[in-house]
Amino acid sequence: MIKEYIEQNKDRFLNELFDLLRIPSISADKDFASDVNKAAEFIKIKMVEAGADHVEICQTAGYPIVYGEKMIDQSLPTVLVYGHYDVQPAVPLELWHSPPFEPTIRKTEIHPNGAIFARGSCDDKGQMYMHLKAFEMMMKTNSLPCNVKFMIEGEEEVGSTHLGPFCINNKEKLKADVVLISDTSMIANDTPSIDTGLRGLSYVEVEVTGPNRDLHSGVYGGAVANPINVLAKMIASMHDENNHITIPGFYDKVIELTAQERADLNLAPFNIEDYKKDLEISDVWGEKGFTVYEKTGVRPTLDCNGIWGGYIGEGAKTVLPSKAFAKISMRLVPNQVSHEITDLFKNHFESIAPEGIKVVVKPHHGGEPVVTPTDSIAYKAAAKAMETTFGKKPIPTRGGGSIPIVALFEKELGLKSVLMGFGLDSDALHSPNEHYGIENYYKGIETIPYFFKYFAEMSK
Repeated sequence: MIKEYIEQNKDRFLNELFDLLRIPSISADKDFASDVNKAAEFIKIKMVEAGADHVEICQTAGYPIVYGEKMIDQSLPTVLVYGHYDVQPAVPLELWHSPPFEPTIRKTEIHPNGAIFARGSCDDKGQMYMHLKAFEMMMKTNSLPCNVKFMIEGEEEVGSTHLGPFCINNKEKLKADVVLISDTSMIANDTPSIDTGLRGLSYVEVEVTGPNRDLHSGVYGGAVANPINVLAKMIASMHDENNHITIPGFYDKVIELTAQERADLNLAPFNIEDYKKDLEISDVWGEKGFTVYEKTGVRPTLDCNGIWGGYIGEGAKTVLPSKAFAKISMRLVPNQVSHEITDLFKNHFESIAPEGIKVVVKPHHGGEPVVTPTDSIAYKAAAKAMETTFGKKPIPTRGGGSIPIVALFEKELGLKSVLMGFGLDSDALHSPNEHYGIENYYKGIETIPYFFKYFAEMSK
């Protein structure tokens, strides 16, 4: 019944997603504010059409949250579905092979049946929209086995700043038994997996100031500190020769995995040559003594996400800049606390500034690391659902990314989450040419109803 419904409606499912992907809902850029709100309106309309009740656009001090529900029986369990309709900026535009907000289908080696190339196709519009279509299918076929609530926000890509107050002020509205999220990835199209942990995040912007104005690099060069040179040295000093982060106290709360835990984590299939080939790199990098899975899942990181200053236009301008800037992110692991790490970074970065240089560290947003249980009814239901549609049991993995609201849901709503994603790490999330396999999209729509079915059955 599920496959038949998808087959009958697959073109419509795809066209609706395309319409959503055409909306440039970039939450980080105020110039796109009307588009972010337009995307919220789109989700509201589609949620109503799918059969949800009490659908509303809940205003916040930032971008709105779209809420809807279908309560068929108060005695049955309730699943709270979370997703987001905002997307990352699309720049640099010149690196896209097709316009980022004009969805285009192209075949790739990993997606031989075609992938949807567009900003937000995988993160998270494509994965979020699977839930609306799966819900529609259950409603149209009268097969919804338990209650469902939807909470789709528009600020995930900028830290979900206003989701916390919304959760605190709407605990009764959001009352549920579990949160279901599809905003993560699988190991491979033929190797399903479920993330059982996510890293936290501390994100800061730094400003380094030297002279009070831009200077002639010939007249003043060599006598006045160059903020770009200084900033580059300061960032480089954040790692030692083993790529160990040098901030005092950074690792104090990191929980080291046992030998058995590390062995279990590395059971997941991984081909380092394929990994390097996909990225077109000659070798991997990172903290000495750890595997790629460990580096990206259970070890903290510090990375410069952007750096600028001085003259970057066409041609030459011999200038010694007044200021230089960088955006820096730190991925955190269980037991690390985002605001504590931010303070450690700020204090250390300011302390290593040379004489004649002023440093300002501006915190942007953060989130806490989280580990989800693998012995819960919800996890078992998700695993059985994926086994049903993929034909093999999913492997529990640790995700390298951050979804700060997972810890928030546990703290404010008392709810654990299930991270049942259908994307791939190679889908270029946050990068030019982001894409999402068409078969992954349909597979998600097929799998989600089975999660509801097994979760309802196992909850009895």
